[in-house]
Amino acid sequence: MLRNCEKAKISHIRFWCQMLAVLRACTLGLVLPQGPPRTTMHRAALSKMAADADPATRVYSLADQVARFERAKAEKNERFLNIDSVFDGSYLKGKRVLLTGGNQGLGLAIATELTKQGAETIVVGRRTSPELDALGGKVITGVDVTDSASVNGKMLKEVGGPVDIVINNAGYFWEEHETLDNLNFEEQMKQINICALGPLRVSSALHKAGLVKGSIIVISSQAGSCEWRFTQNPEGGDYGHHMSRAACNIMAVLLSQELKAAGIPVVMLHPGFNRTGMTAKYSEIWDKEGAVDPSVGAKRVLHEIGQVTMEKSGSFINCEDGLQIPW
Repeated sequence: MLRNCEKAKISHIRFWCQMLAVLRACTLGLVLPQGPPRTTMHRAALSKMAADADPATRVYSLADQVARFERAKAEKNERFLNIDSVFDGSYLKGKRVLLTGGNQGLGLAIATELTKQGAETIVVGRRTSPELDALGGKVITGVDVTDSASVNGKMLKEVGGPVDIVINNAGYFWEEHETLDNLNFEEQMKQINICALGPLRVSSALHKAGLVKGSIIVISSQAGSCEWRFTQNPEGGDYGHHMSRAACNIMAVLLSQELKAAGIPVVMLHPGFNRTGMTAKYSEIWDKEGAVDPSVGAKRVLHEIGQVTMEKSGSFINCEDGLQIPW
């Protein structure tokens, strides 16, 4: 009994030490250590305190997307509401950028902005589109991120030399809302294969071939945050998609650790809520939750890519406000 009491006291002391660390970090503008608290309750408390801090010292973004959008409007947050107020894509001029999944949606918008900024854009995917062809950049078709042979073969053969930035954007979200009543394990594996293993296949192939000169970017999703599921998915569901994004995130963290010695930063980006075909099933909440045109989403992504350093490697960042997303 005494031992249990002592353990409880120690746990209680640790918790309040963590809370004090948050307050200190908020006051000094420091980034919190990435080591997670011991319980979901403690994680939520720490995350909320950091998210509610003064804007100048805020560390984490808000899980509640409606509240996040409303807070941005109340604070007149130009970074959130008008990306053109901070975006400067001039750093992209002359850079060789490899992008997967660029034939439609957010990927096409990113390819369009890269071209506009003078980057040498190389789009890799299964197929092209008239809109992508019209940009005039290099398009490598016939490469499926779920197929190691095409990634290690056709992609490497045609990429034509080292690249400065790798943007793993190819993704997939099953159209159905998945619950225990309609579980589809084939769709779950497909999403995991595309969203988690796909970026690993592409990034590892390029790295082993000595073709990565700069950063590796993984376009992930807030859906990969376990902590945020308690707010965003209180009733569960969408198993395959959320599992695929969680797997994607742990993959990227491990990749960041392995590539640290090579000086290659790996960063995960939640691109924000974009009005694309992938999110069309949520169109009724686009306005309420601040969904933006993909052209805006592309600038948000490229703004954050411009901020990437080795110190940020392994981070999970919300491109809407530039803040971190907790695990």
